[in-house]
Amino acid sequence: MTITKAQDKGSNGSYELVWSDEFDKDGAPDTANWQFEKGFVRNHELQWYQPENAYCKDGKLIIEARNEHVLNPGYLAESTDWRTNRKYIDYTSASLNTAHAKKWLYGRMVMRARIDTAAGLWPAFWTLGEKGQWPSNGEIDIMEYYRGKLLANIACGTNTAYKAKWYSNTTPIKNLKGKNWSKHFHTWRMDWDSTAISLFVDDSLLNRVELKDLVNQDGTEINPFKQPHYILVNLALGGDNGGNPSHTTFPRKYEIDYIRVYQKKD
Repeated sequence: MTITKAQDKGSNGSYELVWSDEFDKDGAPDTANWQFEKGFVRNHELQWYQPENAYCKDGKLIIEARNEHVLNPGYLAESTDWRTNRKYIDYTSASLNTAHAKKWLYGRMVMRARIDTAAGLWPAFWTLGEKGQWPSNGEIDIMEYYRGKLLANIACGTNTAYKAKWYSNTTPIKNLKGKNWSKHFHTWRMDWDSTAISLFVDDSLLNRVELKDLVNQDGTEINPFKQPHYILVNLALGGDNGGNPSHTTFPRKYEIDYIRVYQKKD
């Protein structure tokens, strides 16, 4: 798809479009852009990630959460690992990322999407740094939703492995304009340069953190936001933060109209 000036809401005189996926071709997502996570992955979440739950239709990427009851192929009866001690998979969904294909240092990242805010759902649009162990590689949650609130988060490392220093702001959905807010598409944006990271929804600032405050607190003096990051989009369920989906009817959809990346002109 050729993006017209009228359609291009992310650029201005100082930015130019360097990458996008408009999801215009029906079928599986473009593997030149996206790869899939598989299985139980993080945060004690309930869903089993699999490629079958992501597809493009009518110009949108659909990530679909389903209520399914199948055997966990990795099940180990005596295991103490949450990934392998569950005999059954009760939910499936999808998680996609650009780690194998596309990474960027600084720029403007934009997603137009409609998120489902039913109980237990945990959709996200985020980035991770290409090098380092989490969270010392850096995490930016441009959009994260669970339990009635939007989150705009940035995390760097501490002197304890796998313990993040979070810079987080939350916004209750009920405080956003319109009683049917979640029924509509909205635009999330990150502006990231060598001085700060700013996170927006529909052009309203949700969070801003200066890069000088994001140095890993482990004595290395590494700033994980001065390295390239890749994009992730996923729809999780339950787990550490997502809430209880047991009274939610399925399937449920996270609908993404486009994802675009801009960088400043030389």
